[in-house]
Amino acid sequence: MTGSMSHIKVIDLSRVFAGPWAGQMLADFGAEVIKIEHVRGGDDARRMGVPHLNKDGEETNITSSFLSMNRGKQSLAVDLSKEDGQKIVTDLIASADVLIENFKVGNLKRFNLDYDTLSKVNPNLVYCSVTGFGQTGPRSHLPGYDPIFQAMTGVMSVTGMPNGEPGAGPNLVGYSISDINAGYYAVIAILAALNYRDAGGGKGQHLDIALYDTQVHAASHVAMNYLSNGKVPERNGTASQITCPWQVFDADDKPIMIAVGNDPQFVRLCELLNCPEIAQDKRFAVNIERVRHRDILIPMLSERIGKWNAFELQEKLEAVGIAAGPINSFDEVFEDAQFKHRGLKRTMDHPSLGKIDVLANPIVFSQTPNIYDRAPPEFGADTNDILSNLGLTDEAILDLRDRGIIK
Repeated sequence: MTGSMSHIKVIDLSRVFAGPWAGQMLADFGAEVIKIEHVRGGDDARRMGVPHLNKDGEETNITSSFLSMNRGKQSLAVDLSKEDGQKIVTDLIASADVLIENFKVGNLKRFNLDYDTLSKVNPNLVYCSVTGFGQTGPRSHLPGYDPIFQAMTGVMSVTGMPNGEPGAGPNLVGYSISDINAGYYAVIAILAALNYRDAGGGKGQHLDIALYDTQVHAASHVAMNYLSNGKVPERNGTASQITCPWQVFDADDKPIMIAVGNDPQFVRLCELLNCPEIAQDKRFAVNIERVRHRDILIPMLSERIGKWNAFELQEKLEAVGIAAGPINSFDEVFEDAQFKHRGLKRTMDHPSLGKIDVLANPIVFSQTPNIYDRAPPEFGADTNDILSNLGLTDEAILDLRDRGIIK
């Protein structure tokens, strides 16, 4: 099967989440992705997450984190600190389209794998660096992980219950949002750079992606509140900073999320709740006023919503064009009819685990479907094949392995 990027070759020198996420996206699109791992242990993500259970329910040494970020890739285990290891990677890069790396700024120069060096080997190379704080600036030398960026970019300041309420205080978003966002921005940048190179008659270039930068930008619609009126956005629990009502309410049996997107929808909500007079009140007639007077409005709505069964209310809301939904746990997500219809879970053949379930790429192409023909690789599983394709003999490969250059 041919994907939308089956003509593209990617060298993935990254580890853990952000870079590997970008590499997996490109692999889903059909790109050939070679994952370069250190001979001593490989990607740290191999030791993160929960152990995957085998068919007998026993824990294995393969983790959920690695499985979630690395399908579609080949694994080459090589020692970059050795000259022969550097030559192997440089030879691969000579014919590659894209390189993804997330080493600390300047580290790859020690291995002759920095952009200035490799752009001379392959001027068409799109070289994507994903780091915590970027290639420049007073913090560029520092490492960083997702919670640091959630804290430093304002995300935690607007996540959690507001002051004065039970459980008040800043909270982390429940997944590594800064890593995943940076991975998406990296994919966007790579595609733009390839387009410039191939359609615009240009050449390769260096892409500087920082988790700090991308997380600030991803929160633009909240940060812009401050730039617009000088007021610092605050934690709002489940409620929107800019739209009201748009939050979790307690129905009679369980919570329900209700999102009223415009003024006509609010009128319909009030009619459904048998309180049309609320929609006519000048304090609530338009969204900006509802946001200003939310402390008055929300208790009035909560009293009425609390008398409804959540599922029945959801059906009624959807029938009049108002978005609503339950607070699903992941086991409930996987059983949802919409989830199943959209094919968001795929089964792949893993060399040691057998059949494994993975989450599908959510992008649907009409002409070039995503590719799911290669499970996340075992450590160094493709070393021999990759080196053979480079022209190395069996004897040369054995010599490199005996000297600890490859695994």
